[in-house]
Amino acid sequence: MTTHVLNGEQLQKMKTHPGFIAALDQSGGSTPHALALYGIKKQSWADDAEMFDLVHQMRTRIITSPGFTGERIIGAILFEDTMDREIEEQPTADYLWKVKRVVPFLKVDKGLQDEKDGVQVMKPMPALAALLDKANSKHIFGTKMRSFIKQANPSGIESIVNQQFELAQQIIAAGLVPIVEPEVLQDGTHTIERSFHVTSRVLDAVYTELFDQRVDVFGTLLKPNMVLSGYGAADRAGHDEIARWTLECFYKHVPAAVPGIVFLSGGQSDEDATANLNAMNANGPHPWQLSFSYGRALQAPALRAWGGKEENVEAGQHAYYHRAKMNSAARTGSYAPEMEREAVTA
Repeated sequence: MTTHVLNGEQLQKMKTHPGFIAALDQSGGSTPHALALYGIKKQSWADDAEMFDLVHQMRTRIITSPGFTGERIIGAILFEDTMDREIEEQPTADYLWKVKRVVPFLKVDKGLQDEKDGVQVMKPMPALAALLDKANSKHIFGTKMRSFIKQANPSGIESIVNQQFELAQQIIAAGLVPIVEPEVLQDGTHTIERSFHVTSRVLDAVYTELFDQRVDVFGTLLKPNMVLSGYGAADRAGHDEIARWTLECFYKHVPAAVPGIVFLSGGQSDEDATANLNAMNANGPHPWQLSFSYGRALQAPALRAWGGKEENVEAGQHAYYHRAKMNSAARTGSYAPEMEREAVTA
């Protein structure tokens, strides 16, 4: 495996710039669903090659839109197929950084295994070393990988932590910055207190292992869930309560040396995800940069505006810009719901 020296300008941007990471990494089995959100039906492609061509067209429209710039977007997570392609005759990662000033990341996991002990660990990645070599050659800055926690099973949590740790070590050794993503799923009727308990156990296990193995957490990013009531709960917590429980959890279990926490939306609506992040940052400053890496919550308004119709491309780009603007305000604690009614101009 080859290694490379981190791009110092990109590293500084990730540590200090007030922005967010755009998740553009749906892949494999989730791709038909993602295309359906664009209004593109399954009969629109004959095979996987045509399907991924369509995906790249949609992602190109997002990345080349006027509102997709490094002013608000500090990073973008790519699927391997997207990394391997070009945008405006440049490799995608080079276009992101050289043209848009957006730091490129790569999704490296290949999906999840079946549930065992209340969790889903990642499928084996025997070709990870080769993928990291390719990522370096394509000028990728960091990586993202995700596991699911469904129950507070000690054995399951241990298996998640061990796998995330082993892979993070390999990624750091390759000269890349790993985004560690152990997601506690929020499906069900559980209380926010229960979510706090499970998320606390996961984070405590993650950072205990990283410290025990002397991994430099300064060279990692954390992509966790917020502490939420279950989506089916009768009495769900509001934005301020979510902020209070989430901050208490992270102050107790995430070291101040971690440079950034980029929350996943985890199925929240676009406006709820924005309001919850805003409530946390309004109570800052905090030891870490609190931002987000949203996929669905950032792209959903743009997908609805596009509707799979060529004549709606500009409307979709404006909708993406508006959501990015709202989330950037939440990044500094200055978002207000009435801002949603502002005219959308890129």
